[in-house]
Amino acid sequence: MNFKPIPVERHTLPNGLRLVHSYDPTTAMAAVDVLYNVGARDESRSLTGIAHLFEHLMFGGSLNVPDFDGELEDAGGQSNAWTSNDFTNFYETLPAQNLDTALHLESDRMLSPAFSEQSLQVQRDVVIEEFKQTCLDRPYGHIWHDLRALLYSQDHPYSWPTLGLTPEHVAGITLDDARRWFFSHYAPNNAVLAIAGNVTFDRACRAAEEWFADVPPREITPRQEIDPGFPREDVYAEQRSNVPVPLLITAYPMAAYGEEGYFAADTLTDILSAGRASRLVNNVTNGSGKGLIAGADASIIGSEGPGMLLLTATLASNKDEDIARAHTLLRDEALRLTEPGNISFHELERTLNNFEATFRFSNTGYLARAINLAQAEIHCEDLNRTVTDRRRLTGDDLTRTASEIFSTPSATLVYRPV
Repeated sequence: MNFKPIPVERHTLPNGLRLVHSYDPTTAMAAVDVLYNVGARDESRSLTGIAHLFEHLMFGGSLNVPDFDGELEDAGGQSNAWTSNDFTNFYETLPAQNLDTALHLESDRMLSPAFSEQSLQVQRDVVIEEFKQTCLDRPYGHIWHDLRALLYSQDHPYSWPTLGLTPEHVAGITLDDARRWFFSHYAPNNAVLAIAGNVTFDRACRAAEEWFADVPPREITPRQEIDPGFPREDVYAEQRSNVPVPLLITAYPMAAYGEEGYFAADTLTDILSAGRASRLVNNVTNGSGKGLIAGADASIIGSEGPGMLLLTATLASNKDEDIARAHTLLRDEALRLTEPGNISFHELERTLNNFEATFRFSNTGYLARAINLAQAEIHCEDLNRTVTDRRRLTGDDLTRTASEIFSTPSATLVYRPV
């Protein structure tokens, strides 16, 4: 079946801001996405959580806009944001005729937040409460702290999650810390602006120039390239916690985004766990692990640096021998992917078809398209080549990648009920 390519046009402002645009006349709405190339990996171990805190601070008012949410809501819009280890992303949706409101708001906080003690204190309290609710008061909430610490060396910024190591780090962040973070990472030359919806390219370019041209470029602190320090032999750890059932998770080191093997690893996890026809569902949950493994999953943590492929299972038994058996079942199912010829053409084709369907459906909406466009642009990728490039994968490619991943030492963490 032939699909129309996603309309994509680009423009770069003199200050380095990259605009990527997609016109969609079938809606009366528009989406604006601003993606900054900064995340928790740019922190130091002595001051974690500042990337996520600053995401919140960006909603606390800017030089000429004391009430970001109020102005956006008056224009019929809404907004949100997220922070990862690698990126910080802000987005708005609003009627296309009010595009200038969103660009005015985004450009003003790109110029400079207000940096008030009151806003800092409010957002510190919000982020600390989020830390408590997400990590301390929720079953399995501390798993990313524990798992990342097992797999990465203490010096590597992937060894802590975006919420930070402790609430005390967030509580100790000062206005001077916030200013240093902003002016060394937030800048037009370190960002991508994506606009999708019922906005022509000419209008998008004129509006971007009008609102962002006066924002000065800044000197960006370079990212340190640190060896991840992956384990040289298998690592196993247990945590006794107030959880309802045991949770088993094994992390294998894998390639960084864009490196050879990254997209093959993503496809391998789809073969293992995507849908009712997947191997973990058929062969483990409903097969050899029936009655023991209540649910199993495989996934990757998509990261710009060396990442991890995860095998996860919830268990119906807390006995030592049953946990060991479940660990073996997951590992053995993954190892079957390393056998030459084990991945059939039909299985690969089904997996790639599912990927294509998900990809194409996700880009029909103007908001998802804007977010995807921004991420593709920051990777210097063509969104219209995504499916074609993925379909170049062969069974041999997947077998080779599986052999590389599942032959390396792994880190296994088990959460067990108290």
